[in-house]
Amino acid sequence: MTQQPKIPRATAKRLPIYFRYLTFLHDAGTERISSSELSDAIKFDAATIRRDFSYFGALGKRGYGYEVKALLDFFANVLDQDSLINVALIGAGNLGQALLNFNFHQSSNMRISAAFDADEKRTGTILAGVPIYKMSELKEQISAQRINIAILTVPQGVAQDITDQLVSAGVKGILNFTPLRVTVPANVRVQNVDLTNELQTLVYFIENYGSITTGL
Repeated sequence: MTQQPKIPRATAKRLPIYFRYLTFLHDAGTERISSSELSDAIKFDAATIRRDFSYFGALGKRGYGYEVKALLDFFANVLDQDSLINVALIGAGNLGQALLNFNFHQSSNMRISAAFDADEKRTGTILAGVPIYKMSELKEQISAQRINIAILTVPQGVAQDITDQLVSAGVKGILNFTPLRVTVPANVRVQNVDLTNELQTLVYFIENYGSITTGL
């Protein structure tokens, strides 16, 4: 993967959205698109899109727009879409099983290659094509499968302890579905997903601003 310039966090979070929609356009046979057309489709304002793209140099031409195939190839390289990324799932309860049944690999280069759980009734089984291992096998499997990203869907009370195990095993990124804001070293990144908080935020915007579509 080519070394990319540092960009704002908000821009980085929008890149996969650009990539998914550009893939849709390319599959539909669209050859060119303007920032205003892209804005109408993905609900980010055109100025934000142009600013995001500007971090990577001249990707389009004024009055001409953007070549869909060229943009798609560029963002595929930025997002390292040519490499298959193995992800570990920690916690194969209800939420974990729902994530296992969702096939990430259909729309991205990521796949859950290993799941881990403390319940012996689940370990040693295969769910949605993914083996479920004992927690005692975590470090060995993360090393063997070269996993550096994990999804955390465990009870809050054990979240920090398991996070420490993941860090010790070499994981560099954690998607945290637990309510606990886990503590990690500076070289490990955590993305927190709090569904209750997201719903409360959505209710607030509906009640105070109406049905307004907001960007990232």
